[in-house]
Amino acid sequence: MDTVALAVTDGMLNFELSMAYEVFAADMTGVADPWYDVAVCGPRAVRLGRFRLEPDHGLDQLPRADTVIVPGWADVDEDPPADLVDAVRAAHEAGARVASLCTGAFVLAAAGLLDGLRATTHWAHTDVLAARYPRVEVDPDVLYVDGGRVLTSAGKAAAMDLCLHLVRLDHGSSIANTVARRLVVPPHRDGGQAQFVTTPVPAPDNHPLAELFPWVMERLDQPLTVEDLARRARMSSRHLGRHFRAVTGTTPLQWLLTQRIRHAQELLETTGDSVDAIAAATGMGTATTLRRHFNRTVGVPPDTYRRTFRSRTGPA
Repeated sequence: MDTVALAVTDGMLNFELSMAYEVFAADMTGVADPWYDVAVCGPRAVRLGRFRLEPDHGLDQLPRADTVIVPGWADVDEDPPADLVDAVRAAHEAGARVASLCTGAFVLAAAGLLDGLRATTHWAHTDVLAARYPRVEVDPDVLYVDGGRVLTSAGKAAAMDLCLHLVRLDHGSSIANTVARRLVVPPHRDGGQAQFVTTPVPAPDNHPLAELFPWVMERLDQPLTVEDLARRARMSSRHLGRHFRAVTGTTPLQWLLTQRIRHAQELLETTGDSVDAIAAATGMGTATTLRRHFNRTVGVPPDTYRRTFRSRTGPA
């Protein structure tokens, strides 16, 4: 069972902490066994806005965890406590995977964990992070950055995206999607998507693409084009592109490719189908095409992904 430590101290944001707890401390009995063993770690009883929290353990517990989550830091103009920074650094040196949510990146940066790395935080504070820690490559335009053992996210909803990304890494797409459904949130948004778009995102059932999305998901095995999507949505290709950018933050082709890759991951995780069969089922056409896009997107070939996933989770 992987242990997840939530690092807390006075002055942290309760929303990101609660969000992480909902994901990693969820009751997944009968769905994923074992799940995570979660501990809330802090120096003492702490104040989070209007809430008072009693931690399970002290900050000295962080180096014993497999994953350490650092929620948002409320006042970015104030240096985070030295004991928190030291504990996070010690956890990383002990081999823990460390992830920050929103402005928790300021804690990681203070600990030196982001030096020489690409990282992000809430878009309103990226300039401050970059100015204060010039050795950090701050990317203001993404939802989250996966640097392997160090991960950072933008604010609020992007913090949920990173939490689900961690679940996907540990337990696979199917389990991550199950968690997302329970929380009634989108199952996957790529970390490279924009933090925000100029047009507000409408309610899920009240935008021009609401009927198009499920139609596409039922036809991923077909060689759909932008023209096919535009025809189904009863609009021009250019108009479709504008709506896609407003609703998803990306282009129709990139969104479609992402859905195909995610479906391929699920099939690799849950079936023994050949790469050729999965290429056909995901509309990639050939195994060569699937391997090229899969390797570029996921970072490893399909066969390697399947072996790695099953060695981590056991036989499907």
